[in-house]
Amino acid sequence: MGLKKTRLISFKKLRAETLRWKFFFGSSFKSAFRWKRLNLKLSFVDDLLFRIASVFEAIVLVARLCFFYLCCGCHF
Repeated sequence: MGLKKTRLISFKKLRAETLRWKFFFGSSFKSAFRWKRLNLKLSFVDDLLFRIASVFEAIVLVARLCFFYLCCGCHF
């Protein structure tokens, strides 16, 4: 009788720990690692700002290159 009771208590403890892990790794834990839906409006704005920044950077680089050749570059 004592052995059966010990096994039963052990089984209940094991079952409770398993349920705790199932709760921990349940749907809320899995949802953190799922792919998020792509927000198309944010992607469009991000692409637009990147293009504007790229054009501005290109203009600044060309202006600095021209300034260098006009002021410090080769003299004929």
